[in-house]
Amino acid sequence: MVSNHYRRGFKMIDSPTPGSPTFVLAPDSFKESMTAHEVCQAMKEGLREAFPGARFLLVPMADGGEGTMRSLVDARGGSVYEASASDPLGRSIVAHFGLFDDGRTAVIEMASASGLERLDPSERDPRVTTTRGTGDLLLAALNEGATHIIIAIGGSATNDGGAGFAQALGARLLDADGHDLPPGGAALAQLARIDVSGLDPRLASVSIQVACDVDNPLCGVEGASAVYGPQKGADASTVVELDAALAHYAEIVHRDLGRDVAAIPGAGAAGGLGAGLLAFTGARLRRGVQIVIDETGLAEAIAQADLVLTGEGRVDEQTRRGKTPFGVAAVARAAGKPVIAIAGCVGEGADLLTGDVFDALFPIIGRVGTLEQVLADGPANVRRTCRNLGHALRLSSAFH
Repeated sequence: MVSNHYRRGFKMIDSPTPGSPTFVLAPDSFKESMTAHEVCQAMKEGLREAFPGARFLLVPMADGGEGTMRSLVDARGGSVYEASASDPLGRSIVAHFGLFDDGRTAVIEMASASGLERLDPSERDPRVTTTRGTGDLLLAALNEGATHIIIAIGGSATNDGGAGFAQALGARLLDADGHDLPPGGAALAQLARIDVSGLDPRLASVSIQVACDVDNPLCGVEGASAVYGPQKGADASTVVELDAALAHYAEIVHRDLGRDVAAIPGAGAAGGLGAGLLAFTGARLRRGVQIVIDETGLAEAIAQADLVLTGEGRVDEQTRRGKTPFGVAAVARAAGKPVIAIAGCVGEGADLLTGDVFDALFPIIGRVGTLEQVLADGPANVRRTCRNLGHALRLSSAFH
């Protein structure tokens, strides 16, 4: 019978045999194939064939992008809640957020309500899309009593500087005639005044961390509109229009709220939602993987490990730029623990990670097939790879 013992942010699975090794399993999700928790389970099942008496500490991970809410909820033994929210075009939808720590901590993925995945390609228009739905989710979390909020802001369909988010929370963004601005980034060009007298007072007593894995400023050639606008439906002229609107918005924010958000690294994340969170909530922007590491107690788990196993769908030269396996490996190396990574795809530059980042790196795909077949085979491929890895480890120990 399997028993789950929650400690800080990780699960211990089964009762270990004295003297058996301890494995920390800390992967990210394999996108479109497995959640991070499902990868943990497949890793455990494979390794247990070689080490039936081992101790397994499961720490589902994420880097602040898609899957962060699920990883934290799974790791902390929390629950997922539904809430009514607006999609990027203002339509009513059901979105989700997580609660753990007896409801004190909420985790929100802005993509759940305001993400690109909510729109058909033909509907993408950052001139009119809004972050209001992300504000709706924050209100729902406050209504449940949360006092510590984590917001992951990857995957947005928006370019409104967090204006819709602020409006959902009670702020008023007014034009020269005193009318509330309509949704979208283009409308910010008409902003004349910001009134925060109606802002939800509970914001003053909560702490908000923002999982932000880009360092783009709000405006300019490296800003939200120029870098991310095209993937949200902006053509060249729209990029210029939106960039000018965000620059004007930043000026009004500075004048009316006393917060200079234009040049802060990360302010341009999620179409400027980073700037909006800084301006209206006083949030703190942090690397997403570091937030997850802290919240799950990964370092505490790794301190007990004989071996750390991590991975995600693709490992390549971008992995060094704050991706989950790199973050896990950094914690393992700081603790003097060996770390092995597995990946659905080992891309260009991955070989350079072996040695100074990972002690070893293994691809999991065992046969040629269509993308659909490869994604469906994910759990079996992880199990097989970890089973073989386990037997190799046993063989290695026989030679010491």
